[in-house]
Amino acid sequence: MPAVSRARIQPALKPFFLALPVMLFLLAFFLLPLIDNGMRSFADPAGGGFTLSRYVSLLTDPFYFRVIGETLLLSVVVTVISIVIGYPVAYFLVRKAGKWSGLVIFLLIAPLLTSIIMRTFGWQVLFARRGLVNNLLVDQLGILSAPLRLTNSPGIAIAALVHVLVPFMVLSISSVLQGLDRRLEESAKILGAGRFRTFWEITLPLSLDGVGTGAILVFMIANGSFVTLVLLGGGLQTLPLLIYQQFNTTRDFGMASAMSTILLVIAVLCLWLQLRLVRRKGA
Repeated sequence: MPAVSRARIQPALKPFFLALPVMLFLLAFFLLPLIDNGMRSFADPAGGGFTLSRYVSLLTDPFYFRVIGETLLLSVVVTVISIVIGYPVAYFLVRKAGKWSGLVIFLLIAPLLTSIIMRTFGWQVLFARRGLVNNLLVDQLGILSAPLRLTNSPGIAIAALVHVLVPFMVLSISSVLQGLDRRLEESAKILGAGRFRTFWEITLPLSLDGVGTGAILVFMIANGSFVTLVLLGGGLQTLPLLIYQQFNTTRDFGMASAMSTILLVIAVLCLWLQLRLVRRKGA
């Protein structure tokens, strides 16, 4: 091979060889396990061959259908609450915080710096029957005669999930608000629009990309949450909990693989929606 041709090929192959270790790592520890998991979900338990019976059961059996619906409903509720809480915080961070923005960001990401198990047990310490909240209401203030049962309920599980997922929403929205052209809002005010109308017709529509991105991230993470629901779930039945039961109790690895594939499909759909949002924004 001529020296000129080798000189042209070598720079082209250099990025490939630099990315080769990462590609091999992803192939061995991500792609191959996913393929094995998918094949196991289709394997016929009676013998060789493939079957769709597990997926038919998951999508038609009332029990499994209710679990999938409860998983999606939980994710939607957590996402909506995160939007309601996160948007005002993001707006304050970008427009009002000023020199306090660093402190606000630290308070936002502080929950992410703590172990998820420690955070969950922290909620139990606060809201247990003899926890800080009940002791304050019963012993200190005397408002109640008996402690309330606050732990092991869907409300506490949702609050714990929102606590850790709101930062993803705030950072997604604030990054979009930071890039908005303030002259558009100033023009609206010059033309006679009040603060609320300016926000409703200018700021909010232009920041919907950040809301959409944050909603997809929060929905996807809440959809696969496990530890928080195990410790605080209070009877909630979701796909991650059912997968754990299939692996450790019934030992039905094929059904567990099928359930995890359903979760993977939901996550891929979320990523596809996020990609569409990014492409639409760049168009």
